Amino acid sequence: MTEPQTTLLLQNAHVLDVVAGEILGDRSVLIRNGRIAEIDHAQRAAPADARVIDLKGLTLMPGLSDAHVHLTAATPDFAALTRWSPSYVAARAGDILEGMLMRGFTTVRDAGGADFGLADAVEEGYLTGPRILFCGHALSQTGGHGDMRARGENSFEGCFCCAGLGVICDGIAEVRRACRNEIRKGARQIKIMASGGVSSPTDRITSTQFSLEEMKAAVEEAEAATIYVMAHAYTARAINRALDCGVRSIEHGNLLDETSVERFLEYGAFLVPTLATYHALAEEGVAVGLPADMHAKIFDVLDAGSRALELAHRSGVKLVYGSDLLGAMHKRQLTEFALRGEIQRPIDVIRAATTNAAELFGMVGEIGVVAPGARADLLAVDGNPLDHLSVLQDPEHRLKLILKDGVVHKSALD
Repeated sequence: MTEPQTTLLLQNAHVLDVVAGEILGDRSVLIRNGRIAEIDHAQRAAPADARVIDLKGLTLMPGLSDAHVHLTAATPDFAALTRWSPSYVAARAGDILEGMLMRGFTTVRDAGGADFGLADAVEEGYLTGPRILFCGHALSQTGGHGDMRARGENSFEGCFCCAGLGVICDGIAEVRRACRNEIRKGARQIKIMASGGVSSPTDRITSTQFSLEEMKAAVEEAEAATIYVMAHAYTARAINRALDCGVRSIEHGNLLDETSVERFLEYGAFLVPTLATYHALAEEGVAVGLPADMHAKIFDVLDAGSRALELAHRSGVKLVYGSDLLGAMHKRQLTEFALRGEIQRPIDVIRAATTNAAELFGMVGEIGVVAPGARADLLAVDGNPLDHLSVLQDPEHRLKLILKDGVVHKSALD
């Protein structure tokens, strides 16, 4: 396991102030015990116990956050995933985790599949990867987006320990029990399926799922545990039902409309678009294991996602970065920057992956900023991402330093 360097001093840095949206030149950043202790305006003398790293004018910025990942989804075929051994799933997840960290993601929010074991393994250093905010199993009604049974399959074990994406629960009592069980295991948020989806075999994208009473029960249980509910939802009808019930975060949202925007603004809720996954699935989904009938659903939401992002951005909805990639397509995680960059300014996309994510996660001041007191989750990149988001999309050549909690995970400094 990697032990943290007690004291680090980063010299000659151009610091990206994400809040102000500007680069602060010639700064020194002192890190103690995994947190940023001081930021000085010029080069300073190094403490006797410090390791000094000269950034030579590289841009120092916060580590990135991805608010919609599936760390256990080594295949896009979720039905097949339920038949894998949990130990095999964990082994495959290790490769996914390391890849995300090497792309600059220091915190990720899992949207179904990861559990406390995976989060603890990273926290304790047995696996290398970003910090994991897990929900455990996503909650689905029978025949919903988390029900991976084909029409001819009638049995369901209903266990809470299998490796699949979700668990089925019907009725208020079952929803409460499912929420309480994930909370018991340490879930940082509850995930519900509030509409149909692409990767489920028997529902329609246009369907709404869970009754209002069931969704309100999930929100009550989450709020009782001082966490929140995130909801998979595509159509305006599904989004509006979820927001009216108190859901804090809508995932995807490709088919939202002005009535949805009004609710986002009224409730202060967040939207997590996931444009990268639709482009990836459209291009290579069948080749990497997505069943053909599910692949056909992608084109119902592909182009609509960009239109929804544009409407939400123009209206001032709080947007957070998400990718939702599966299997071999995880390598395309950074393409979300390019897709959003067609609609938003670079600083707006960067905020979605830093300060906005921190607000959604309840980690303001902890992550997403280069500031005293924050965790030393830091990236040094060659170039100015405020001018060109492409700086963040070429980690092999542009990403020179990766720190998480003050631990150096990559150093490619000349």
